[in-house]
Amino acid sequence: MTTVLIAEDEPLAADALADWVKATPGLQLVAVCEDGEDALHKIRALKPALVLTDIQMPGLTGLQVVQALQGDEYQPRIIFTTAYDQHALTAFELHAVDYLLKPFSRERFDEAVAHALRDAAPLAVNPAAEMVQALGAPHDAPLTRLLVRDQGKIFPLQVDAIECLRSDNKYTAITSKGRSFLVRLPIAEFETKLDPARFLRVQRGCIVNLDFVDSLTPDENSQLVVQLRDGTRITANREVSKMLREQSL
Repeated sequence: MTTVLIAEDEPLAADALADWVKATPGLQLVAVCEDGEDALHKIRALKPALVLTDIQMPGLTGLQVVQALQGDEYQPRIIFTTAYDQHALTAFELHAVDYLLKPFSRERFDEAVAHALRDAAPLAVNPAAEMVQALGAPHDAPLTRLLVRDQGKIFPLQVDAIECLRSDNKYTAITSKGRSFLVRLPIAEFETKLDPARFLRVQRGCIVNLDFVDSLTPDENSQLVVQLRDGTRITANREVSKMLREQSL
C-alpha cells in the first residue's frame, strides 16, 4: 500500500484530491495539511511514499517544503498540484514526478499517480540521488530535462534535444524537433542552468545548442551568422563572434 499525504489550503481542492486518493486502489491517505509548515512536519513524521502538494500555501510554499526535505535521508515522491505554470522548471529541478496544472482531470491525476508508482524507489533510497546517479552526473550538474507545457499538458523535454532558446520579453520560446514551446521564464533563468559546453548565448535574446549548428559565416560587419540545421539564422554579437573565431582551429 502506497501512503499519500496531501498539502492543499483550498478546502474544495483538498476534498477532491482526498476522494480521488481514497478511490484509487493501492493508495492510502495518511494526512491532509492546510499549510506548508504542517506539511513539512507531517511528512517527516509520517514518511508518506507520495506527496501531493500545492505551491502557493500559507507559511511555507510547496517548493519551500520540498527544498527543506532535500537534505533528509528519506525522500517521498512529489507531485505538484498548482494553478501556476511558471514554477515548472524549479519543480523539475527538485525532481518532482509530475506537475499538475489546475484545473486538472481525474484522468490526468491517475496518469501522474501511475507515473509515481511506476518509478517509485525503495523507501530507504533517496530518489533524487538515484536519478542523478543514473544520469552519471553530480547533484550540481546542468539540467538534463525540462518540463514544458503544450495543449494543456505538461511533459518532460530532453535538454539535449533543444536546438534554440529565444526570448520574448519575460517569456522564452524553446525550439526542439520542429516544435516551439513558450515558457513563462526569462532566458537568463535558463542560461545559468544549461551546460555551457553545449549551449552558447550568441546574443542577448538567444541561446543555441552547438550540437545543432550547421555553420558559422561572417557577415559584412565581420559578425558571425550562426545557421542551425533547420535553416534558422542568428547573428552572434561582436563579443561572441570574436570568441568563436579565437576558438576555431
